[in-house]
Amino acid sequence: MILAAAGCRGYYPAEQRQNAPRANLSNAPLSYANVVQYAASAVVTVRAEKRVQTPTQYPFGGGFLRQLFGGGSLGPGGGTEEERSLGSGVIVKADGHILTNDHVIDGAQDIKVDLSNRQTYSAKVVGVDAPSDLAVLKISAGGLPVSTLGDSDKVRVGDICLAIGNPLGVGETVTSGIISAKGRTTGLSNGSFEDFLQTDAPINRGNSGGALVNTTGALIGINSQIISTTGGSIGLGFAIPSNMAKVVMDQLIRSGKVTRGHLGTTVQSLTSDLAQSLGIQNTQGVLVSSVEPGSPADKAGLKAGDVITAMNGRKIEDPNTLRNEVANTSPGATVALTIIRDGKQMELRPTLSESSANATPQRGRGGPAAVTGKLGVAVEPLTADLASELGLKPGTTGVVITNIDPAGAAANAGLQPGEVIVQINHQPIRSASDVGPALAKANGRPSLLLVNRGGQPLFVSVGAG
Repeated sequence: MILAAAGCRGYYPAEQRQNAPRANLSNAPLSYANVVQYAASAVVTVRAEKRVQTPTQYPFGGGFLRQLFGGGSLGPGGGTEEERSLGSGVIVKADGHILTNDHVIDGAQDIKVDLSNRQTYSAKVVGVDAPSDLAVLKISAGGLPVSTLGDSDKVRVGDICLAIGNPLGVGETVTSGIISAKGRTTGLSNGSFEDFLQTDAPINRGNSGGALVNTTGALIGINSQIISTTGGSIGLGFAIPSNMAKVVMDQLIRSGKVTRGHLGTTVQSLTSDLAQSLGIQNTQGVLVSSVEPGSPADKAGLKAGDVITAMNGRKIEDPNTLRNEVANTSPGATVALTIIRDGKQMELRPTLSESSANATPQRGRGGPAAVTGKLGVAVEPLTADLASELGLKPGTTGVVITNIDPAGAAANAGLQPGEVIVQINHQPIRSASDVGPALAKANGRPSLLLVNRGGQPLFVSVGAG
């Protein structure tokens, strides 16, 4: 009766208990000890030290910083101190190759690795890859226990998983949970190729670079990040999928660096409003908002406003999927892109180049100011001085929004002053007088606007009327 009063959902009155669903526990493991014994032997502790310049005097007396960072000497005129970081790693080859996070060893001058048998080795860096937040280390040892790589593509939401590492330096620790989600991005690091497995298995500082394994002991992820309001685990942990880690690891071991394919597009998620503006029946795919001049996408004929639905036959569900598919393809490879243009499906075959810094597409010049009633915005010419003031690349075309009706269609779509309208319904906007005729081409659908928002192209669906 106490359970019932407390609102326990697992409570069944006696007359209902006979018909309550019963779990089949005959095959359920009572312990993961064998799995842990197998998998934990390949997980190591990584201790990295780097020397940092210190000021002549510590603010607020300096004792706190000495305790926080430890150890270095400081003379009257300033000096250096040693900053220590603690993380974990996974042995991936019996000859001493270890996979860990880039942020664990970033900038380190001295790296030590503690094995599960309490032996300690000095490690050298084989290669690092900041975009994926992965690094490979090497110690002079042989015959080491190796983590078996699993297939992270086969991981399902709801699968049981175990996180193994050295959180907060307390020693090797195992926690359990489930896979909470797949294909996550966090934007918390400089990792621009994120495709995280999310887990509620408790992960804390020091777990970075450690193993996320399934119930067979196979490595399905490298623990990398947490989101927390407290600094400790609140059930939002993120691991780099083992399939991505293997691609990066193999390249780092082979050549010390990672090369990635480059398509040359900016894409965005295809919302239901955008799909309606484009006359598309569903939201599967990504919308191309810009194409870099001279890029593989440009040479293959890809255009802003195209919708990419598949690459090499694999469905593209969101921008993250396309980015990772392109990045995991070798430069020089020709890929098949399935696209929708003007309601018709077609295929393009760009040959990828090697990825480098993102380029911002160039554009042309604007025209006279006016107020466009249907959108509920006031616009003016985009002069060179105004473009510079807004931080836009020289040559950007369109008209600048200078004022906006808070009850108008543009405001409802999220447009703001300072943004540049580049196209409306695929029609270039070079002056305010272009706006009305371009809006008329919507043919009863919401209008599709291409805007420049802070230097980035973005399609917006606006129900003007």
